[in-house]
Amino acid sequence: MKARDYTDQCSVPRQSATLCYRLSPTADSAAGHGGVIIKRMENRNLSLIDRLVGSLDNALKTVTEQYASSTRPNPSADVPDSQLADGERRHAAGLMRINHAGEVAAQALYQGHAALARDPGIAQHMRDAAVEERDHLLWCEERLQELGAGPSRLSPFWYAGAFAIGAASSALGDRWSLGFVAETERQVADHLKDHLDRLPAKDARSRAIVRQMREEEAAHCMEAEQKGAAELPRVVRKMMQMSAQVMKRSAYWL
Repeated sequence: MKARDYTDQCSVPRQSATLCYRLSPTADSAAGHGGVIIKRMENRNLSLIDRLVGSLDNALKTVTEQYASSTRPNPSADVPDSQLADGERRHAAGLMRINHAGEVAAQALYQGHAALARDPGIAQHMRDAAVEERDHLLWCEERLQELGAGPSRLSPFWYAGAFAIGAASSALGDRWSLGFVAETERQVADHLKDHLDRLPAKDARSRAIVRQMREEEAAHCMEAEQKGAAELPRVVRKMMQMSAQVMKRSAYWL
């Protein structure tokens, strides 16, 4: 599949997000269907309880790595892997672990925003964006496995903190919720650019993933601005940068 170009396009069409309910293999067999039955329900006009249950489902799948596959091909799928020295491999793994931790937080942030959004259209936008961010999460997981490494052991903390921020900002109103999304994605795009400079030059597979992620994070930022994002106070932006630094320094090693 050809990668989408966001250079001249701030927003892109997305399929409606869905809630998927999976029956256990035992229940499947008893029902006489065999395999896993997936029932899909359009994620529209959901009550607050429905949204919170969906967020809990997302949290469990995110921190326990239960998402089966991405909705799009991995950008590195056709990129030849290179032999990295041990130090290069460890450094690349540390950077990709940071990126994975950031995507765990992104899942939580969007779910927190969607759970308390007042405008159903904004809530749907948040859920749709979370689907695209989920691809980023899985791409990073795949690359970490290739590098012989695993995700951050602090993933539950990253998720809990980001969900709280998303829910709190959403409670202030949709404009502020979108403002947090825009600023978060802006900072993430900047940090991914930094990672492109810091990744080993030979690590073309990691670089392909990070490059695609950066393009899409920048697109999410522009989409939030177009939907009416409020500009956050400077002190809030600084606090976000400081918390991101804590996560990056911790996730590189843990």
